[in-house]
Amino acid sequence: MSTATPPDRELSAQQMRFAIVAARWNGAIVERLLEGAEKAFTLRKAQSVQVYRCSGAFEMAPLAARVARKGGIDGILALGCLVRGGTDHYRLLCDEVTRALGALAMEGGTNPKPLAVAFGVLTRETLQQAEERADPRGANKGGEAALACIEQVHVLRAVGDG
Repeated sequence: MSTATPPDRELSAQQMRFAIVAARWNGAIVERLLEGAEKAFTLRKAQSVQVYRCSGAFEMAPLAARVARKGGIDGILALGCLVRGGTDHYRLLCDEVTRALGALAMEGGTNPKPLAVAFGVLTRETLQQAEERADPRGANKGGEAALACIEQVHVLRAVGDG
C-alpha cells in the first residue's frame, strides 16, 4: 500500500473539517490569503471550515492550540503576515510563531486522531512582496497552504497512529 497522496489537482477534502486561524495584523494581506484558502477548501469540497480571528501573529498559536484541543477538526491552517521593520521585533515574532505552530503540529493539540497543522504565515522583507504572494490572480499562498493542509490530512491518515 502506498502512502503517497494524489497530485494536487486530485486532492479531495470531502469528509474533512478544518479551522483557519487568521491574524488581523496586516489585515488587507491576510484577507486575501483567507480568500485563497477558503476557495481551495471549497473547490476540494471540505465538509466544513471555521474561521477564528486573533489580533496578530503571536496570538495565532495559542488560539490554534485551543481550537485543536476542542477537537472535531482534521486540520488547522494559520494565516498571517509579518513584514520586516527596523527592529528585532520581526525576527522574534517569526521565530516564535514558527516554533509554536511547529510544536502544535508535533503534538496534534492532544487530539485523539492525527491533526494536520499548516503554516500560511508570510514572512516578507517588504509589503510589496507580501502583496505579490497574496495575489488572488496568482500563486496565492493562502490557497497553497490550504492544499498543503489537505494533503497532510491524507498523509496522516495513511500513516495512522504508528
